Amino acid sequence: MKIIMLGAPGAGKGTQAKKIAAKYNIPHISTGDIFRANIKNGTELGKKAKTYMDQGLLVPDELVVDLVVDRVNQEDCKDGYVLDGFPRTIPQAEALDKALGDMGQKMDYAIDVNVPDENIVRRMSGRRACVGCGATYHLVYAPTKEEGICDVCGKELILRDDDKPETVQKRLNVYHEQTQPLIDYYAKAGILREVDGTIDIEDVFKAVTDILGA
Repeated sequence: MKIIMLGAPGAGKGTQAKKIAAKYNIPHISTGDIFRANIKNGTELGKKAKTYMDQGLLVPDELVVDLVVDRVNQEDCKDGYVLDGFPRTIPQAEALDKALGDMGQKMDYAIDVNVPDENIVRRMSGRRACVGCGATYHLVYAPTKEEGICDVCGKELILRDDDKPETVQKRLNVYHEQTQPLIDYYAKAGILREVDGTIDIEDVFKAVTDILGA
């Protein structure tokens, strides 16, 4: 079972990807993890990726696809895998399809965790992080015992720049511009399935497993 998780930043697709991986005993693969593993192990692909990352440049699509294909060819992926955060663009999706097609493989599902922008902005801007130990909280979903004070170390909590409404909205705009077209791409391919990401995490997961089959 080969699955792609789609969804805006903050929609909860990473959480669902991990739960799918655990339930079906298949690897949860994110490009960040692949980059780190290849760089740490000093592989040829890792060295190439590092030259771009060290310069603050985006790793080119061809190289990202090579890294992903190399990862999904490993033994632990023989029964399937969950791709989280890749592909992000149509060229990446096309390159992935071609690479898999050359190996006689294809993706089975693209699952879109659908959450309206305003919900994501509200969800992200409620996050708070401790300046001391880095513990994270949420004003609504995971509040501290004492307002503004970390339960773990007693230091103050802050709203990180990444979680400020204007920053979140900018990231969502980039997502809609770059990644939203993938929804149409996978719908045309006949593998797109959509779940409502505004409901409880466990209910979202039930909707996903109903699609994948228990």
